[in-house]
Amino acid sequence: MALALRSWVAAVALGASASSQAALFADDEARKAILDLRARVVALEEASKKMATAQDLQDQLAVLRRSLSELANQNEMLRAEVARLRGTNEQLARDFADTQRRLSDSLQGFDARLKPLEPLKVNQDGKEFQASPEERNQYEAAMGLLRRGDFDEAATAYQGFLRRFPASGYNDAVRFWLGNAQYGQRQYREAIATFRAFLSANATHPRAAEAALALANCQIELKDTKAGRRSLEDVVKTYPGTEAAQAAKERLAALR
Repeated sequence: MALALRSWVAAVALGASASSQAALFADDEARKAILDLRARVVALEEASKKMATAQDLQDQLAVLRRSLSELANQNEMLRAEVARLRGTNEQLARDFADTQRRLSDSLQGFDARLKPLEPLKVNQDGKEFQASPEERNQYEAAMGLLRRGDFDEAATAYQGFLRRFPASGYNDAVRFWLGNAQYGQRQYREAIATFRAFLSANATHPRAAEAALALANCQIELKDTKAGRRSLEDVVKTYPGTEAAQAAKERLAALR
């Protein structure tokens, strides 16, 4: 009995000991499981963080790539714009050079056209003055008519000249030759008026003696011998030593 009791006690103790050991083992396993679980959670958290960081990096990298792509596109656009502007500048430079060349040609052409219109230095009967090419041409044309003996056309040309160029330096000569053209037309009264106007304004003109002699001849042609004589005497007195004075003497002798 005692032996059995001890055996039962031993058995109970053994069982209790086994139960205690089993319980202790179970707690250790649970702690390990918890620790493993915690470790896995931490690992997962770390992995998640790393994955999040990697994703962020990928996102940032994608943004950078897009930015680089946009910059590359902008760079190409800028290159194209620079090339276009360079081409435009080159075209503008060519256009400017062409414009300068055309302007230079135009100025040369203008100078060439203007040159015939520039005033000319003229010496007429010892008098120097400036005259336009048009003045000279019209004067020479009128003189050509007079030399050909076309007195009517010459007189018209001289009168037109005086109207067209009232302040011309040629006008003294024009009035003198107009009187001669009128004399050639036998318009003696008109010639007398022209010669008197000429002498009144040009008493010392190189052709004054000739004008005075022509005036006397006009008076004689009008049968105004008395006035003609006086005019011839004035020529001899006023312009001694001239060819006109010598001709006046001869004409006076003929009148006697």
